[in-house]
Amino acid sequence: MNERLPFQDGEQVLLIDQRGKRHLIFLRKSETFHSDRGWIPHDSIIGQPEGSWVRSSMGLRYLGFRPTLAEFVLEMPRGAQVIYPKDLAMILFWADVYPGCRVLEAGTGSGALTLALLRAVGPDGHVITYEQRDEFARRALANIHMRVGEVSNLSIRLRPVEDGLPEEDPVDRVVFDLPEPWKLTAAVARVLRPGGILLCYVPTIIQSHQVTEALQRERAWALVETFETLVRPWNIEGTSVRPFHRMVAHTGFITVARRVVPEEGGGTLPRLPLPERDE
Repeated sequence: MNERLPFQDGEQVLLIDQRGKRHLIFLRKSETFHSDRGWIPHDSIIGQPEGSWVRSSMGLRYLGFRPTLAEFVLEMPRGAQVIYPKDLAMILFWADVYPGCRVLEAGTGSGALTLALLRAVGPDGHVITYEQRDEFARRALANIHMRVGEVSNLSIRLRPVEDGLPEEDPVDRVVFDLPEPWKLTAAVARVLRPGGILLCYVPTIIQSHQVTEALQRERAWALVETFETLVRPWNIEGTSVRPFHRMVAHTGFITVARRVVPEEGGGTLPRLPLPERDE
């Protein structure tokens, strides 16, 4: 879909009312959107430029936009809990996922991370994703098709990643959203190219601790680091400037490590110092 064209029949639109409530709908000719604030014919949206105001039968205004990937992730149907956009953004940056990259992911869940990875690797890259639950894989694939249509650079493997990783072709990045990723660090070292990045996303610091200890024991890893991301919105209205009473605080911990070539006879690798960052 050309993003510069007016809204078309069959595409998605995000309707936002004046309270900020959001509704993700598919535009269909002759159909009608209904809410507690009245109804809106889809035909009154089709043909309008993105960012247009439309009015309901009660005269109340809605803004119409094509949903961003972050908005789609928050509104899309889900089976498993999705990774929030604030963490998706950090994962893509800290795993350094680039166009043409070959990425191994586990588990697929509802497909939020898979969608983000597919967009980052582009048409010349490839995403291999593992999911052991058939209903999650089906939901993820439906969400991917809903967002981007058919994709040719995605391989879904319906089995636990613990059953074995592919060793025929090295991968550039490995991204895990698993409960026990520390059990796979040695296997990952065999399929991740030297210089590649392993990133693990887990909900608790206990899990992060176990991942870190496993990585520090093995000579194939260096530059191990763990962090979390907190997002605090601010309200700015005239002279009223204050943080929101609610914030998107802890959702998960991210641990990253670089794959290195073990030094012969070097024993266990020391913990290399991380570069200092400006506060």
